Amino acid sequence: RPTQLAPMAGENQTHVTEFMLLGFSYGQPFLFVLFLAIYLATLLGNSAILALVSLDPHLHSPMYFFLSHLSCLDICYSSVTVPKILANALRPQATISYRGCLAQMFFLMGCAGTECALLAVMAYDRYAAICQPLRYSHAMSRGVCVVAAASCWLWGMLDSAVHTLLASRLSFCGAARLQHIFCDVPPLLRAACSNTRPSEVALHAASVFVGLSPFLLVVISYLRILATVLGMPMATGWRKAFSTCSAHLLVVTLYFVTSNLNYNRPSSGYSPAADTLVSALYCIVTPMLNPLIYSLRNQEVWEALRKAMRGRGMAG
Repeated sequence: RPTQLAPMAGENQTHVTEFMLLGFSYGQPFLFVLFLAIYLATLLGNSAILALVSLDPHLHSPMYFFLSHLSCLDICYSSVTVPKILANALRPQATISYRGCLAQMFFLMGCAGTECALLAVMAYDRYAAICQPLRYSHAMSRGVCVVAAASCWLWGMLDSAVHTLLASRLSFCGAARLQHIFCDVPPLLRAACSNTRPSEVALHAASVFVGLSPFLLVVISYLRILATVLGMPMATGWRKAFSTCSAHLLVVTLYFVTSNLNYNRPSSGYSPAADTLVSALYCIVTPMLNPLIYSLRNQEVWEALRKAMRGRGMAG
């Protein structure tokens, strides 16, 4: 049972020190093996992308610079939640401390906001490469790329700081139970017994400015790419567009669909099991799939991997 402190004089708040996580109430051994396999695959795949981009000069371009940031982000994404899930799977009762919950939520929301912005920047990079090839080297210079990547990280962390600050002002009555496998804004709002309106407004605002706006930028970029491609010879244009944009489009679709389901599902249709599944897809499974998606149809990545393996074989 969560430990609670007595309300402070003059306040009606209940200060909890621990939350019980009720997202998975059965099948812990199987879930431990499943999430461990996903986590190891995430670390291996994204670390491989980081290593290849760092070591192969042919991958020292804006596209792969942003891809390396996405891989780093995916490692952070998984590391925020999965190790604690694995630890809780070995315990009779899954718990997380109050401060640990806020910290987990801060980094989780920070990664979410950063990825939304980063995917929009990556879409613009593809637009500039295909639609404005003569200006591409200037539009996406090294300095521009560094500033753009740093801005994405800063944007995500500032957005997360707002949500975490508002969540820290919530109070909880009775046993502090979260119908989830980790700490996030929606389950905290459902468990709170104080006024959640400020947090709800902030969440809806973030859905527009942090989620919808980058998504619209992605859509606009790819509509412009489509218009440009339609003016090219069919074989050359479609092959170029498909080879450079298909992976990014798949990642964008997977990420924005699952994130929208996670943060904008109506409360009337709430189901703890569905909520847990969507959240797992959103911030645990997607980071594992991203390096796989980007490498499957990317000849440059495969060539870099073959060169790295040949170099390792020669060194051995």
